[in-house]
Amino acid sequence: MKVGLYGDPSSAGEKKVEHTWRLYCLDKSSGRVLWERVAAKGIPKTKRHPKASHANCTPATDGTHVIAFFGSEGLFCYDLQGNQVWKKDFGVLDAGPYDDVANQWGFGSSPIIHNGKVIIQADIQENGFLAALDIADGREIWRTPRKDICTWSTPAVHSNAERTQIIVNGFKHIGGYDLADGKEIWRLHGGGDAPVCTPIVAHDLIYITNAHGSLAPIYAIDPSATGKLSATENSGSRYITWYYPRGGNYMQTPIVYGDLAYFCRDNGVLTCYDAKTGEKHYNERLGKGDTGFTASAVASDGRVFFTSEEGDVFVIKSGPKFELLAQNEIGEHAMATPAITDGSLLVRGEHRLIAIGAKAQ
Repeated sequence: MKVGLYGDPSSAGEKKVEHTWRLYCLDKSSGRVLWERVAAKGIPKTKRHPKASHANCTPATDGTHVIAFFGSEGLFCYDLQGNQVWKKDFGVLDAGPYDDVANQWGFGSSPIIHNGKVIIQADIQENGFLAALDIADGREIWRTPRKDICTWSTPAVHSNAERTQIIVNGFKHIGGYDLADGKEIWRLHGGGDAPVCTPIVAHDLIYITNAHGSLAPIYAIDPSATGKLSATENSGSRYITWYYPRGGNYMQTPIVYGDLAYFCRDNGVLTCYDAKTGEKHYNERLGKGDTGFTASAVASDGRVFFTSEEGDVFVIKSGPKFELLAQNEIGEHAMATPAITDGSLLVRGEHRLIAIGAKAQ
């Protein structure tokens, strides 16, 4: 692992040795391992980025099934007792810089579940696609080809009385697709040329950002959008409610908490906007400017939590004025987004899973 702010596109240098891909079920109150399952064994089929592992995707659950995606090693479905229900092999999912295909960074788009469908976004070097699978048996319901550069973004879903759409980030093709059949609803071109951030939905708006190369846009899009959208600094589509050409995120998915939208860049520069209008409230730095930020923010109880790669958790008070409440160290590198559950903050470090909260009396 190599953390920090750097621009070296090279794959991690590691020996070709057998790896094991595992899924764990833990007791939330104690951390005790209830069960673990080996999904796959073998030499990894692609190389990885120095900030990545060979298991980058976050699992998904609907309360009955657990979906674990290990990229080129396959997609696996388990029940809550750890019994494998089905698995699917998509072949080698090669993701890396579009202008240097010899380097591989690893697959990173996580699966999502909606209305009995498992949604997979695979923007890879060749034959990219968006697909929906039946969660009961893994049957492919539809597959829509995508001709984009490699992305590491997880899809999102927006549903209202008119339609349910899958929203994807991209460079050539940010867009919305019909959940029922995978047909394109709208599209938008441009932005950073290595999209990572997941689209989010709040206040009946779709927020999309990406950053790498010459642009780093932020889009707030009306979910009723159709057709081809466009945005420039001085004008834009009628479906784009507000827009900034610069200031968007590279690694972190932004968060909307209450009426405020928080965008933290990989160098720790945090910008707070009015989520509905795009009015900028403040622009402040977390840390000293020499630390990278990859994990996305989470929020609860009037606080927003930002985790640096060095393992510092910055706690800010939610509001239109910047107020740093605390800076806490977890004692090891941290790349994954924390989770909040039942009064505990779960932080995934390089070596440990840590639960932070009030001790039981």
